[in-house]
Amino acid sequence: MKKTKVQKATSRAPAIGERKALRKRVILSNTNALEVDGMPDLFVGNMAVPEVAGKMVGLPGPVVDSLRAAEAFKVTQGWSLFRKPAVLMRSETVEMGKLIQNLDAQTENRKTIRKIIAGERGSGKSVLLLQAMAMAYLKGWIVINIPDAKDLVQNHAAYAPIPDSQPLLYLQKTLTASLLDRLQKSNPILTTLTLSKPHTFPLPLSPQTTLSDLALHGISDPDLAWPAFTILWTELTSPSSPIPGATRPPILLALDGLAHALINSHYLTRDAQPIHAHDLALVSFFLRYLRASPPTDLPNGGLVLAAMSASNAPSCPALRLAVSQSLARQRGEEVPEWDPYRKIDTRALEAVSGVDVLGVGGLSKVEARAVLEYYAASGVVRERVDARYVGEAWTVSGGGLVGELERGAVRMRV
Repeated sequence: MKKTKVQKATSRAPAIGERKALRKRVILSNTNALEVDGMPDLFVGNMAVPEVAGKMVGLPGPVVDSLRAAEAFKVTQGWSLFRKPAVLMRSETVEMGKLIQNLDAQTENRKTIRKIIAGERGSGKSVLLLQAMAMAYLKGWIVINIPDAKDLVQNHAAYAPIPDSQPLLYLQKTLTASLLDRLQKSNPILTTLTLSKPHTFPLPLSPQTTLSDLALHGISDPDLAWPAFTILWTELTSPSSPIPGATRPPILLALDGLAHALINSHYLTRDAQPIHAHDLALVSFFLRYLRASPPTDLPNGGLVLAAMSASNAPSCPALRLAVSQSLARQRGEEVPEWDPYRKIDTRALEAVSGVDVLGVGGLSKVEARAVLEYYAASGVVRERVDARYVGEAWTVSGGGLVGELERGAVRMRV
C-alpha cells in the first residue's frame, strides 16, 4: 500500500492580531445600497427640536470619523447594510439633545448629570449612547468613551498595583494607552488646547504643548500612559484656561456594559484572590463621577452616561435593584427593598444607587414606520410599507424593539 503524503499548508498563518481586527471590523457604508434622497443630516440646529422626532437623520462625515475613532459603532449593529450611517431621532434622543443644549448654554455653574441607560435586549441602548456622543461632538465637547467595560475586567492586559494608592488600585497601562489613543483621535479640539500650568512629567513639557501632544506621549510609551492621562484629565477639568476669558469645554463620559464594572474581575491579587472591578484604576475613575452619593462633579459640567447590556452581561443583583428603585422613584411608585436574607454586593449598590435611569423601550408605530420607510428607500425592504405591514412588523418585533425590527425586516428576509 502506498503511503499518503501529507500536504503542507500553502496559506500563511494569520498575523498577530489579524483575526481580532477582522472580528472587530466595522463597515459603515454599502455601495450597493440606494442613497436616500431628502434625508437631512444631524446638526446643532435640529438635534433638540420636537419636529425632528420620529425621523431618520444622517450622521455628518466628521462626526462619523470621531465616532469610529472612539469605537462607538458596534459590530452587531447593521451599519453595513446602508449607504451611510443614519439614526432615528426617537423621543429619548430629542430629550438627550435638549439636555446637551441646556448644559452647553450655561456659561457658569454648569451641572453634572448622571444617567444609566436601561432597557430590553435590542431596544437601542448602545445606539442612544452613540447619538449622545454624536451630539456632544457637534457641540464641541470632549468625549471619553469606554466601548465595553468587559475589556477592562477580563484579564487580557498587564496590570500592576499603583504605589501609595489609598485604597490600593491596579493600573492597566496598555488599556490606558488605548483609552488615550481613542481620546486623541476622536477629539480634534485637543490640538487647540494647551497646558495652563506646569506639571511634573518624565519628559519635558513646554507651555505651548497641546493636550493632543501630551496624549501622544502616553500612546507611544505605555509606561507614560497613566501620568499623561492624569495630567490630561487635570487640564480638562481645570476651571481656568491659558486664553483669557476662555473656559474648558464640557465633558461627556460614556461607558457601555455597566454590569461588568460592578462585579469581581478576572484579575487576581498576589494571594490569588479576585480583584474587584472597583479596584481597577480605569473603572474607579469612571465610577467616581457616576456615583450619586457622594457626588464628584465635573468642574466644567457635562454628562456621565452608562449603558447596560442585555445581550452580554453578567448577573449583577445590585444593579438590577438600583435600576428598579430609581425607576420606581421616578414614576412615583413604591420603592422596592432588597431581601435582607440574600447576599448583595454593597460596593456595587453604593456605586449606582440614586443615579437617574433613562428607560429605553420599544418604538412607537410612527417611529417604526419611519425606520421601515428608510429601509425601503435604501432598497433592503421590498414590501410595500403601509399600515398593515408596519403593524405586523411592530408586533413581531416585540412591540417595536428596534433590534428585532431590523432582524425581522432586513436580516431574516427571504
